[in-house]
Amino acid sequence: MHYESYIAAIALLVVGNDIAARETASPDGQTILTTELKDGSAVYSIRHKGVAMLENSPLGFKTDIGDFSRGLSVVKDSTDKFVRHFKQDRIKHDEVHFEANRLVETYTNSAGQQFDIEWLVGNNDIAFRYLIPRQKDTGSVVIMDETTGFRFPDHTTTFITPQSEPMIGWKRTKPSYEEEYSNDAPMDTPSQFGCGYTFPALFHVGDSGWVLVSETGVDGAYCASRLSDFTDGMYKLTYPMKEENNGNGSAEPGISLPGATPWRTLTFADNLGPIVETVIPWAPLDPLYEADAKTSGRGTWSWIIWQDGSINFDDQKKFIDLAAEMGYDHALVDNWWDTRIGRDGMELLSDYARSKGVKIAVWYSSSGWWNDIVQGPTNLMSRPIPRKKEMKWLKDMGVETIKVDFFGGDKQETMRLYEDILRDAADYGISVIFHGCTLPRGWERLYPNYVGSEAVLASENLIFSQDFCDKEAFNATLHPFIRNAVGSMEYGGTVLNKRMGKENRHGNIRRTSDGFQLATAILFQNPVQNFALTPESYAEAPDDAIAFMKEVPTTWDETRYIDGYPGKYVVIARRHGDSWYVSGVNALDHPINLKLNLPMLQKGQTVEIYTDTPVDSLKAKKLAVKNPGAVPVTIHPNHGFVIVSRSEK
Repeated sequence: MHYESYIAAIALLVVGNDIAARETASPDGQTILTTELKDGSAVYSIRHKGVAMLENSPLGFKTDIGDFSRGLSVVKDSTDKFVRHFKQDRIKHDEVHFEANRLVETYTNSAGQQFDIEWLVGNNDIAFRYLIPRQKDTGSVVIMDETTGFRFPDHTTTFITPQSEPMIGWKRTKPSYEEEYSNDAPMDTPSQFGCGYTFPALFHVGDSGWVLVSETGVDGAYCASRLSDFTDGMYKLTYPMKEENNGNGSAEPGISLPGATPWRTLTFADNLGPIVETVIPWAPLDPLYEADAKTSGRGTWSWIIWQDGSINFDDQKKFIDLAAEMGYDHALVDNWWDTRIGRDGMELLSDYARSKGVKIAVWYSSSGWWNDIVQGPTNLMSRPIPRKKEMKWLKDMGVETIKVDFFGGDKQETMRLYEDILRDAADYGISVIFHGCTLPRGWERLYPNYVGSEAVLASENLIFSQDFCDKEAFNATLHPFIRNAVGSMEYGGTVLNKRMGKENRHGNIRRTSDGFQLATAILFQNPVQNFALTPESYAEAPDDAIAFMKEVPTTWDETRYIDGYPGKYVVIARRHGDSWYVSGVNALDHPINLKLNLPMLQKGQTVEIYTDTPVDSLKAKKLAVKNPGAVPVTIHPNHGFVIVSRSEK
C-alpha cells in the first residue's frame, strides 16, 4: 500500500453522534486493528486476512491518582506513517526494517485526566503502549494495575510456560523463567503454580493462524509483566508478585510524568514464518547509550559438563587449551572461582589465556539480599561501589565478557539492577550475559553491550535430569517459535558427550544424535555461545562434528523459517555473510521425509550436509542441489541435520 493510501486505510465507524469504533489497517491492508468504547471502557480487536486473531479485549490502567480504565471518552486521535530502518547486530537479523501505520488516541476519564494509547499496526505485528502526560501539578504516578487483556477465539490452544511461585527452587532464586511449556493445551488449563504465565506466549488459533504475545522496551523505569491465568475468557496483563526478591521493592511500577509504559506486542499470521522472523521486539526502540564493548562470540565452559569440581586452576587451563584448539574467543570460568582459584590465580589464568590467543570470561552472582545463594563471588554486582571496583579489575585483567546469575524477580527494582550492571560494564568495555534471569525485552537494542540471557529451561538440565535428556528434542522444537523468537537465548548447548559427566563414562544419557546437536548451534540464536564441548568430546566425537564446531558462526545477518510445528519438528535457515546454514531436528517418534523449499540455494550448486542416522555416525557429505524448491531431507527421531552453502569468497 502506498503512503497516500494510508489515511484511506483508517476509517471511523459512527453510530449516532458517538464514535463507536475506529479501524486502522496495516500497510498491506491485511491486518485490521479495531478500537472502540464499550460502556465507557476502551477495547480492541485484531483481524488478519479477515480472520479474528484477537476478540474484544480491554485496555486501560489504574493508578494512585485515578482510574484510567472506566468512564472514558475519546478526545482526539492522529495518524501517521511509522518507518524504522537500522543496523542491529546480535539478533537474528543484522538489519531491521519495519513499517506500520501509527495511531495515537487521546482519552479522558471521568475526572478529566488524559492519557494516550499509541498503536503501531504492521503487516504481521501490532505494538501498543500507554502515554501519560503530567497531570496538572502531579509529576509522578504509581500504576497499581493494568486492565490490558488478550481475548482469543474459543478454539485457541496454547504453547505457554508458567510463572513459578516466588522464592522457591534452588536457594530461593525463582522465578527465573525455567519452567516447562504446554503443548497445544486448552486455554482453560490452570497454570502449574497458579501464578499465570511468562512472556513470550504462543497461541494457536485453530486452523486460522498463530499469535505470539510479549512485551518490549522494559528498562529500569518500569517492571516486567506476565500473563494471568485464563479468567473470564481471557488472559490479563499482570505485574510482579509482592513476594519476589524476598519482598524487597514495590510490585507496582512508579514513573515520572510525562511517562510511558513498555510496548506490548502481538505477532500474528496464518503460518509460523512471521513468528520466527519478527523484528517487533526491537523496531520501536532506540539505544539508551553508546558502548565500546566487544562481543566474544564462541567459548568453552567447563561447568556445564564437569560441574563445580572443574573450578580449579588446572581444569580451567584445559578448557582454555580447548578454546584455543577450537579457535574460540574465550573460556568461561564459572562459580566458586573466588575461593577455589582466587584473584591471583584468575590473573594468572588470564595471562595464560592470552598466551594461547584467547581470553577468560568470568561468572558472578547478582545476589545481595534477596536469595540464599552461596556460590561466590556474591555481593559484588548488587551495589555500585563494589561493582565498579570489580569492573576496573576485570578490565585491567583483559576480561571482555561477564556472566551474572541468580536474579529471580521482575520488579522495577530488579530491572534497575540489570540496567545498572549493563551501564557500569559498558564504561569498562565489558559485555554482559545474564543467567537465572528474566526474559530480555528488547535489550539487544536498548543496551549495546548486552549479549544474551538464559530465561529458558536450558542445557544444564541435561546434567540434572534424565527426563530432560529424554525431552531434549521436544524442547528444541519449541524455542525458535517462542522464547528465541523475541530475544537472544543463552542456552549453552551442542553437547557431544554421550554421557553427562566428566570422562564421558557416567551421568545421564544423551538421547539425541550428533547431527541433532550440530543443528542446535544454528537453531538457538545468541551472539555469545558457550558450547558444551569438553576435552573428551573433542577426542571422541566424529571428526566432521569437531570441524563443523570450529567454524560455526554465532551472529547472523538473516533468519528464515523453512518448516515445522512446535513440539514436533523445526527447520530454520540463517545467513552469515554469504554462507547459509539450514538446520532441522525431529522430536516425533518416527522419521519424517521433507521436501524443503530453499530459495537461497541454486540449482546445480554443491552444498555440504551434516547428518547421521540410527546406524551411521555423523559425516559431512556433498549434496548436489537438483531443485531448490524441493530439497529432499529425512530426519530420524531425535536426529537432525545441517546444510551449509558456503561463501565462495
